Order: sequence, then C-alpha cells, then structure tokens
Amino acid sequence: MRARACALVVFALVLGACAAPRVKPDDALLARQSERERMLASQPEWQLAGRLGVSNAKDAGSGSLQWKQDGDAFRFSVHAPVTGKTWVLAGDARRVVLEGLRDRPVEGTDAAALLDRELGWQVPVAQLTQWVRAARAKGDAQIEFRNDGLPAVIRQDGWTIEYPDYDQTHLPALPRKIFASRGDSRVRLSISEWR
Repeated sequence: MRARACALVVFALVLGACAAPRVKPDDALLARQSERERMLASQPEWQLAGRLGVSNAKDAGSGSLQWKQDGDAFRFSVHAPVTGKTWVLAGDARRVVLEGLRDRPVEGTDAAALLDRELGWQVPVAQLTQWVRAARAKGDAQIEFRNDGLPAVIRQDGWTIEYPDYDQTHLPALPRKIFASRGDSRVRLSISEWR
C-alpha cells in the first residue's frame, strides 16, 4: 500500500513537471488574446481531423473525428472503431440532425441536448466551436496563459478547458490537444490536422 502511495506521488510530480508554466493574465496578454480571437472570428470556415474521447460517470465512447465548420453551420462525423459505425451530427444555430445511430435521422434544436439524449454524452457543442480553437465563447470566462502567451486554460460555463499542446505552423497557432472537463464529464480531442 505504501509503495502504491509513493508511486502515485511520483506520478503526480512527473505530471506537474511536464505541465507548461502558467502565467496570470495581465492587460497585455488579454489584449493579445482578444486580437487572436478577432483573427479567428475572421476565419469562420475551418476543418479538423483527429480523435475524440468522451466519458462521464455512466458511459464512455471514442472514435475518429472529422469536423467541418462554416459560420454557424457544422458537420461533426465520428467513426467508432469498436462498433464500426459512423454517426454524423450536422446543423446550425436553429436545427440539428443526428444520423447513423437509428434507422432514421433524429432531429432537434440543440446539439448538446441531442447528444446527451441519444448517446448520454455531455458535449457543449456550441461553446466547443470556440474552445476548440483556444478562444473564449460568449459570456464570462477566466483564462490562464502559457509562457509563450497562448491560452493554457479557459474556465467557462462550469467547464475547465486545458491546452497542453499547439500546432504553431498556423497563424494564429491552433491546439493539438484539448482536455475539457466539468464534474464527471470529460471531452478529449487530439487533432492531427487543421485546414
């Protein structure tokens, strides 16, 4: 038991050593982030490919992800290798359709509510559209920065979104990994390609 406790302490210390140092926000960093978010807002059409993992106290799921965004319109395609199934969530701010889980498409007006009802997944789809590019969604948010001035953590709407890695070949830099959590709910994205 003691060896296990020591191993856990060592593991926690190693994780802490690997984490990028964080810088408290000041006026200059917040102004830089606001400018970054203005640049992102001027690029409303984008795509990404990667892997998605979602878990909560009752369930978990994962798969390869293709996400296409064009302003409010989105197409979110997940292929689950365990089941061999692909489902697609597509829509805009007024209407959303989920296909591939049932014999017929399922419709709704809120993407997050539809995923929760059909899959048991807690995914804040509307906010994630901003968070996935390390930008704040509408409303109050707290933000911490890395030493290089990029967001390390955004806290908003009860969610904590962490950004452990960025692809700096893009302007502005875009996350490679995103870890979002609220209570028992977890959403993890590992992005292999931005377009």
